[in-house]
Amino acid sequence: MDSGGYPLHDSRLDNGLRVIVSPDHLAPAVAVNLWYDVGSRHEEPGRTGFAHLFEHLMFQGSANVESGQHIALMQAAGAAVNATTWFDRTNYFEALPTGGLELALWLEADRMATLLDAVGQDNLDNQREVVKEEKRQRYDNVPYGDVMERLVALTFPADHPYGHTTIGSMADLDAASLDYVHHFFRTHYRPNNCALTLAGDVTAEDGRALAERYFGHIPPGDLPPDPPEPELGPITDHPREETGANVPADAAYFTWRLPALGTREIDAVDLALSIIGGSQTSRFHRALVREQELSTGAGSSALQLIGGHSFGFASARAREDVAIEKVEEAMVAELDRFAADGPSDDEVRRAHAQFERHWLQSLARIESRADQISAAATLLDDPGRINTRIDTVTSIGADEIAAAARAHLSPVHRATLIYRQENR
Repeated sequence: MDSGGYPLHDSRLDNGLRVIVSPDHLAPAVAVNLWYDVGSRHEEPGRTGFAHLFEHLMFQGSANVESGQHIALMQAAGAAVNATTWFDRTNYFEALPTGGLELALWLEADRMATLLDAVGQDNLDNQREVVKEEKRQRYDNVPYGDVMERLVALTFPADHPYGHTTIGSMADLDAASLDYVHHFFRTHYRPNNCALTLAGDVTAEDGRALAERYFGHIPPGDLPPDPPEPELGPITDHPREETGANVPADAAYFTWRLPALGTREIDAVDLALSIIGGSQTSRFHRALVREQELSTGAGSSALQLIGGHSFGFASARAREDVAIEKVEEAMVAELDRFAADGPSDDEVRRAHAQFERHWLQSLARIESRADQISAAATLLDDPGRINTRIDTVTSIGADEIAAAARAHLSPVHRATLIYRQENR
């Protein structure tokens, strides 16, 4: 337990389940949050999309729960419930009145232990179609919906763990056998591959005892080796892709390979990207939107990942009758200027303040606090990070930020994606 900040009681059951309890008795509510150490980077070539598929299958019943009843029972208990899949993890979470805690734990344990009792061929086929419809609605038929897929392909080789998006390949899902789907679950959905965080109106003793009661009987499994983390240098030869699409404006996107999550260097790059394009006080917004009136909007950000590298992004949309090449040139000029001059003291203070505000907002609600605890435990083996994060980031000064930008955000080492309006 950390002596300052939010209380954290961290232990493991005999089966390897990590249980972290963070008591907060200000309101009679509790967050239940599970992070499984499986995301799209854990998938095999030719078998993509399975981590995301299980985000759907986990709500389709288990030995003692009918299909769809997990959400129905939770909502009847006053819970907000959901799940997400990302490159590095899959998480399942609910926040509800304290009286529903045992029901939530029983439901989570039942599907961890017995999901495969409900995953037959009909269920698999049904959820494959659900995923396909999701891809059509969220990726294929919305403006710029395929941007992440295109940027991933420009940033990493196809066989890299980050070389495909979490939605995966529909052809891979179509080719999936029921046996392999069962194998994927047995490989990754084990108690020793999971962190369970309880945050809110529960004591450390009760939280640990309830976890033991509901999860303690589930056997551990042999976990696969960690995915490879190939060391890649900066992007070279300036790869570039242009595409015509039904989009509201021409747009330019840059992408870079950045250092991995958990390093001081990625935090410095993240601050640089915040100063360059993280808000309406950023350099991109001031230069491209307000002063030169080239763009309707511009921004930049880092996507911090654990597997050896992270992503860096910058983007801008052109105003009507402004050539996207002029927008791209202005973006490059701002990046070069930042590398040459570094940030001002005022810019660093604003970036620190923006980070602190966002971080404190994420910890203010028990459900997002629980998620941050599970994330730090799963990815960095350090749940106490939630109590030290502000000090770490705000200790990074102008010189470190400038050096990180020069090392990792050079326009020379970017990949570029251009969208052009069709029939313009």
